[in-house]
Order: sequence, then structure tokens, then C-alpha cells
Amino acid sequence: MADRHQSRFLDRSTPPHIITLVLIAGLSALSMNIFLPSLPNMTTYFQTDYALMQLSVSAYLAVNAVLQLFVGPISDRFGRRPVILWGYGLFLLATIGCLLATSIEVFLIFRMSQGAIVTGMVLSRAIVRDMVPAAQAASMIGYVTMGMAVVPMVGPAVGGYLDELFGWQANFSMLLFLGVAVMALVWADLGETNKRRSTSMLAQIRDYPELFRSRRFWGYSLAAAFSSGSFFAFIGGAPYIATEFFGLKPGVLGVYFGMTAFGYMAGNFISGRFSTRVGVNRMILFGTLVILTGMSMSLILFLSGAGHPLVFFGFMSFVGIGNGMSLPNANAGMLSVRPHLAGTASGLGGAIMISGGAALSALSGAILSPTSGPFPLIWLIIATAVLAVVTILYIMKVERSTGPLDVEVQH
Repeated sequence: MADRHQSRFLDRSTPPHIITLVLIAGLSALSMNIFLPSLPNMTTYFQTDYALMQLSVSAYLAVNAVLQLFVGPISDRFGRRPVILWGYGLFLLATIGCLLATSIEVFLIFRMSQGAIVTGMVLSRAIVRDMVPAAQAASMIGYVTMGMAVVPMVGPAVGGYLDELFGWQANFSMLLFLGVAVMALVWADLGETNKRRSTSMLAQIRDYPELFRSRRFWGYSLAAAFSSGSFFAFIGGAPYIATEFFGLKPGVLGVYFGMTAFGYMAGNFISGRFSTRVGVNRMILFGTLVILTGMSMSLILFLSGAGHPLVFFGFMSFVGIGNGMSLPNANAGMLSVRPHLAGTASGLGGAIMISGGAALSALSGAILSPTSGPFPLIWLIIATAVLAVVTILYIMKVERSTGPLDVEVQH
């Protein structure tokens, strides 16, 4: 099996450099959140209402979820490299469509088509699992997503100011430029890491029941879904709260969004530094408890009358920290239940996670009103955090009865 230390930068005969993996995953995240501060202005531009405009987030996530069901198995059959390159090509075409759209209907069609970029998010994790065993995978995924977090951390802030200076289209122009650049890097550096390709797509379909029967696969997938659900609920409702409740401008909103991403980067650092020592399950538990604690504190302060934007966005950084701790470990867990199905597991687990996120994102937009304030969103995030804690406790119970995951390298 290839080892990450054999990577030579810009040599596609070797496994990809970690910088390449960071940028592949980073652009996937950036495409989701760079334009969030522009949602109110885009609502005005397309002469629609916020609930319909918000589909550019929730419908995009839904397409991501569906695509992940196919991306993993296809990459297990044909390899990681060609699937990522095709995904980027489709993303670039869809981005051009977003820029040229003149109606909300056309924009949403191309926006959903941008979901092809999810190949980078899914397969960057599968590539890590191809390269290293499970114990190292959680740590390496943590470092990859820590670096990845830098991109979306500054993305909303840059996107907000681009919107103020040039209009919302500037955000999609930036995505187009970055997409071309990262695709060129993938072509030059990303060597194929899937050395155990399946013989046919039918064989891949037959492998699904093997994952479906695994209690731990479902446990890790649901732990990731509930943990990340807190973040997806936030991105679905926060732009509305920022404009309707706090009266923030796009540039300022982008800076506040960066607080959550900064927390995510900090959580990823903790994950990368301590996952191997602490263990996958305990890191997930600690991360979900961080989310629950932070949002409970935010609720208490709002109930006491502290209604400053920092109370809302500042404590949302706990959501970022908790996700940064829990998601790399949950992903490593689900990919390690059946290492020979890493791509399939990444796609299926990602679909479960993202479909839950799409539902929560849409729900958060639906439950908010000008008079509700942030309370419905805070309660929704607390509920998802509680479910995440319950799920990881179940996984820990299963492990006590069946033993730990096999973390040996399987050739």
C-alpha cells in the first residue's frame, strides 16, 4: 500500500501531496459558503423570496447527498483520479451557468449542478484511507480538514466584500478561477491511490449490504450526520438572522461567519494532534459535547437578554470546534469498518450526512421569522447535538461488546 511519505509534489506517478488534498477538499467547502453573505442581495436581484433563494443551499446539499451515493462506488471501480477530474469539469461548466443565469429557476438548476464538486470532498477522505491505516487516517483527515478550514474561514468574509464592491456574481467568478487552478493541480499531482479496484459496478452494488449490516457503519455515519447537522442548520438560518434580526451588512456577516470556520480549524488541529492518542470514539464524544455545551451557553445568554451578534456568532465557534474534533474521527471510523470498501463507505456515509444537512438547512430557513429571533435555530442545533451524543455513546457500547476496529494495514 502506498504511504503518504512517498508522495512527490507535482508527480502524478505517486500519491498526492497533502497540499493537493487540502485544496481539493477546500474548494468543495468554499463552493458551499462563499456566497452566503450575498443571499439577501441575490433574493432582491432575482425578485424572489428568501425561502426560495435558500434552496441554493439546501437543494445544493441534497444533490451532493445523491451524488455521493455514486461517487464512492464509481471511484472504487475506475479510480479516484478520473472521477475527481470529471467532477471538476462539470463544476466549471455549472459555475459558468450560474454566472449567466437571468432567472431564479435557471440559477438554481446550475447551482445544483455545481454539486459535482463533491467528488473532491468525498474522495479526499478515501484517498487518505488508501494511503494510511485507520489510526493514522483520523489524524491525517484532521490535518487535511484543518487546512481545508482556512479556505472557507476567509471565504464568506471575502465573498461579502466582493458582493459589496462588484455584486454577487463576483463570488462565482472567483469559484470559476479557483476551479480551473485546482483542476490543473489535480492533473499534475494526483496519482492514483486505489490499487484494489472492484471488477464491476455490479460488484459494487453487491457490497452495499455489507455496509448496511454493520451497526458501526450506521453509528459513525449518524454521528457525523447529527454533528455536522448543527453546522448545516447554522448556514441555512444564519444569513436570515444576521440581516433581519441584527441588521448586518454582507461584509460584516462574512467576518462573523469566519468565527465558526476558525473554530472548525481549531477543532481539526486538536483532532490531528490527539486522535491517535485519545482514540476515535472518545474524540467524537468530546466534540459533540463541545457543541452541546457551547450552544447551551448561547441559549442561556440570549434568555438573559444578551442579544449582541457576538453572543450568537461567537458561541457558534463551539459548533466549529466540535465538528472539527468529531467529523475526522467519524469519517475515519466509517471508512475503517470495511477498508476494502473505503470509497463506497465514504460516498454512502457522506450521502447520509449531507442529506441530513440538507433537511436541517431547509428546516432552519422555514422555522425562522422576523419576530422569532435566533431561538428556533439555537434549539434546533441543541437537539442535533443531543442526538450526536446519544449516537456515539451507542457506538461505544457496541465496541465494548464486539471489540475495537481492525486498524491494521490491509494489503
